[in-house]
Amino acid sequence: MTQHHDNQEMQISEAELRSLTSGMVEAHHDTYPKMGSAVAEWTEAERDNIGRSFSRRGFLATVTTMIAGGVALSALPAAASAKAAVTTVTPRSTAGVPTDVVVAGLAASLENLAVATYGAALSAAGAGKLGMVPPAVATFAKTAMGQHKDHAAAWNSIIQSVGYKAITAPNPVIAKIVDADFAKVTNVTGVAELALTLEGAAAATYLEAISALSTPSAIAIAASIQPVEMQHMAILNFVLGKYPVPDAFASLLGAAPVSDAAGLSFVKS
Repeated sequence: MTQHHDNQEMQISEAELRSLTSGMVEAHHDTYPKMGSAVAEWTEAERDNIGRSFSRRGFLATVTTMIAGGVALSALPAAASAKAAVTTVTPRSTAGVPTDVVVAGLAASLENLAVATYGAALSAAGAGKLGMVPPAVATFAKTAMGQHKDHAAAWNSIIQSVGYKAITAPNPVIAKIVDADFAKVTNVTGVAELALTLEGAAAATYLEAISALSTPSAIAIAASIQPVEMQHMAILNFVLGKYPVPDAFASLLGAAPVSDAAGLSFVKS
């Protein structure tokens, strides 16, 4: 999943990273209120439609295609991609659950995984397991982790508004792969590589949702979060000495398939 550098040094200065992190905070302050408004609009609309189907024809078609085709996390190892690709049957845990709730749960679980991974990195750094960790790196990790918490809370407010319990655990399918890769990380650049893959998967998943959802408020939620994930990616690319935006257009490669919601527990509250 990741190729860790032997060189533990960042490819940008701490001052540059602090500046980029400040910009990330400002961008989040701009997008978070819009996300909150979209969540409120969506939950209000869905509360008015209790007992009616959430599924939308266009979204269901996309979901069917994703499950049948097994859209995989292309940045993950071949074995992991193969595992995702053969999961072609709707999991029992999501049977009867509205499609929008399943997708919101998948999104929340990805955000939870990002929170857990950044948290684990901070703990490892505090224990001296990552060598020298510049303060600016820790600040970036804490900032990104806080933003992912906000995103998870937004998706969970949607899930809870229609009578389901919040999804508070990391995605179990992807977490196994991430945990195995994290065990091999020994320095800051290794963490950055791993975080970059996670941010990329989240950004691609939200881009998929933007193209699939038909309700303006639902689209607005995914659209308000996706650029934040892209900004995280750009900063991590800077840290690794890579071009911040390697592709001219955002890509769907690496999007988590709906089948990755298989291990989630959708329970009525």
